[in-house]
Amino acid sequence: MKYLDLPTFCIRGSGLVDLEEHTTNLGDDLRKKELKDSLEKDRELIADLQVRLYAEGKHSLLLLFQAMDAAGKDSCIRHVMSGVNPQGCHVTSFKAPSSEELAHDYLWRHAKAIPARGMIGIHNRSHYEEVLVVKVHPEYLAGQRIPSLDPNHLSEGFWEDRYRSIREFEGHLARQGVTIMKFFLHMGKEAQKERFLERIDDPKKQWKFSTADVKERGHWEAYQRAYSEAIGATAAPHAPWFIVPADDQWESRAIVGRLVREQLESMDPQMPTLSDKELEGLKLGKQQLEKE
Repeated sequence: MKYLDLPTFCIRGSGLVDLEEHTTNLGDDLRKKELKDSLEKDRELIADLQVRLYAEGKHSLLLLFQAMDAAGKDSCIRHVMSGVNPQGCHVTSFKAPSSEELAHDYLWRHAKAIPARGMIGIHNRSHYEEVLVVKVHPEYLAGQRIPSLDPNHLSEGFWEDRYRSIREFEGHLARQGVTIMKFFLHMGKEAQKERFLERIDDPKKQWKFSTADVKERGHWEAYQRAYSEAIGATAAPHAPWFIVPADDQWESRAIVGRLVREQLESMDPQMPTLSDKELEGLKLGKQQLEKE
């Protein structure tokens, strides 16, 4: 099935990225059951690999999710990671920065949420908001109180500096044993409209909708440019982007599940090997318990 052609979704090198060249819908007419069965198999393997990653305690996995509103980030995270032991996995959802966060540099709150060794960390939105929503709305920079910065007169060099800071940040993480995967759930404008209307009409989903969502939709083209530029400027072998079709949520879930499973398999985490002394301790403990 085409959705398993994983290399087509991956961007590993910097350069121009045109999102119009990347589909939002595979159009394979895959049955929902096929996609769910594929995800279920991968989810079971992810759960087993996560136990080994946690026990080994040497490496960590950081999954970043970015998307336009209603693309399905929350549900994708929930469906792909539902079998993982919460003890070894942590999800951080980044909203508008607080006053404390604005008092620091923009990477500060994201650095605090980097997963420890043995952990899987999931960032629902990420430091990329600083070159996405802030690029579309540069007026937000006023709240960051950056010395000698006028949000009304930004040079292209300002954004290049931010891309460079992000590349250096991710390079540093990779050198410390953090494996990074960055997912852009690529949804079409018509699909977003349909999901907004569904939220409005469904009493169980109305709480998800805000009139601000429609207002932000008016900046669709600006966001598409911002995503194209950010992906092209920050993709790297150690921090690849994956542009995942998201018009069909079961397609995106199945793709992300397979990508995460294969990444964990390539990391090949191993259960710790006990020393002779530790093995002797197990033997002694067993003997003592059997005597009770």
